Amino acid sequence: MKTTPSSKIHSLILGAALSIAPGFVSPVSAQERSYILNFYDNSLTDLGTLDLGGGSSYARGINDTGQVMGESLLLGDPNNAHAFITGPNGVGMTDLGTLGGMWSTANDINNAGQVVGSAGTAAGERHAFITGPNGEGMTDLGTLGGNYSTANDINNAGQVVGWSTTASGSEHAFITGPDGVGMTDLGTLGGNYSTANDINNAGQVVGNSATAAGEGHAFITGPNGMGMTDLNSLVEWPAGIALANAVDINNVGQVLVNAAIPEPQSYALMLAGLMLVGFMVRRKSLPA
Repeated sequence: MKTTPSSKIHSLILGAALSIAPGFVSPVSAQERSYILNFYDNSLTDLGTLDLGGGSSYARGINDTGQVMGESLLLGDPNNAHAFITGPNGVGMTDLGTLGGMWSTANDINNAGQVVGSAGTAAGERHAFITGPNGEGMTDLGTLGGNYSTANDINNAGQVVGWSTTASGSEHAFITGPDGVGMTDLGTLGGNYSTANDINNAGQVVGNSATAAGEGHAFITGPNGMGMTDLNSLVEWPAGIALANAVDINNVGQVLVNAAIPEPQSYALMLAGLMLVGFMVRRKSLPA
C-alpha cells in the first residue's frame, strides 16, 4: 500500500527528475536533489545525498512519520545507486546497502519504516529485499525458483508483493507473509506472466496478468492474496474496452486501474466506470 503523509506531518515529497534503473542510472546534466515540503510553514527540507561530495538523490515514498526512502547516486560511481532511508521528517539519510552487488533501489515503505525494493547480489542477479523497522538490516526475499525478483509494495503487517522469475523462466506475482517471511506464487489469469503492484492492509493484492488468450488484464485477490480474480469479470464495459492494469488499492478496496481503449470512446462513460470499480469490487464476491 503506497503511503502518503498524514495530516499530522503536513509534508510532501518533491522528487528530482532522476531516471534510475536497476544497475544503470541515466546521466544527468546537474546534481539533483529531493525535498520535503512542509505545509505548516511552507519550508523545504533538503534530504541531501549519500555522497558528502555531492551526487543526486531521488525520493520515492514517505510514511506517516515522515521517513523517506529512495535512491542516491554517488559521484564516484555514476552507473549505480544505493537505496536510502531517512529518519522522521526527512532528517538524516542512511545507506541501506546492497545484497552483495553494486546497486539497490527502494520501492515502498510502511509505517514501521520497513523498506522494500530490489538489489544486486554478488552473483549479479536482482533479488527482492525487505528491511527491518527503520531500515535496519537488508534481507534477501529470494525468488520463486528463478534468478530475479523485485518487491514493489509492502503493507503495515510487512506483507510484501512484487514479481519473480520461476524455474521455467516465467514472471509471476508473489506475496509474502508478515515481515517478508515466505514467498508464495500468486499464479496468473491463465497466461504466462503476472506482476503484483500494490497491497492494502487486508492483504488484497492488485496487478496485471496475462490471460489464456495472451491479453494483459488487471487482477485483484482476496485477503492475504487468496484467489486471483480478473477485474474485467467484476465490471461491465463497452465492447473493446479492457481493464489492463491495476496499479493501486486502498484500505477500503478502491482500485486504481488503467484501461486499454482501442479507439476514442466517451470520456464521461470511462470516468463513470472507473469510479464504480472500487464499489463493484467491494460488492462482488471475492475469494475469502
